[in-house]
Amino acid sequence: MDFENPEFGKKKVGKVGTRGAQQIAKENVETITFYRNMILGANGIYFLIMTILGATYQSTEISMFLLVLLIYVGCFQFLFRCGTPKTSEPDGKGQLIEPGLDLNMESGLAEHVKDAIILTAIVQILSLLSNYLWLGLSFAPLRLFWMAWKSIIAPWLFAPAPEKEEIDEKKQRKLDRKMKRGR
Repeated sequence: MDFENPEFGKKKVGKVGTRGAQQIAKENVETITFYRNMILGANGIYFLIMTILGATYQSTEISMFLLVLLIYVGCFQFLFRCGTPKTSEPDGKGQLIEPGLDLNMESGLAEHVKDAIILTAIVQILSLLSNYLWLGLSFAPLRLFWMAWKSIIAPWLFAPAPEKEEIDEKKQRKLDRKMKRGR
């Protein structure tokens, strides 16, 4: 190691390395496993605490659990279907054909789906404190509206009017002649 070299310890600025199909497939499987365990853990904690407290399930708890279940199933199925690698053997042991979509890509759709799972798990566990904390699930549609506002609605509504092209004198005379001929 050359500690006296002034370039030692500096990170090289340049092209970011790309990841191979094998690495993407491996990370996708790890991501899917992590979020599956998060879903199972949140449900396990919820039912364990509710059982310890000896709670009788009211219509609020039942209906909110069904909503949470719907969110979990939809989000997990999205991650599973998009991120599962395709191999030549049906058991997954064969040659890698396609790694699936990169679930860990920044600012991708999978990032928002993972955020929905995290929000749902947090709200489900916090709802053990009070049923009013189920309202935390309303952050998901609010965030969806905010993202739509920032990227679609506001730019469309507040877009500046198109500027008129400045026409030089020669083009203006030519247009005037065409207009006179058209009469």
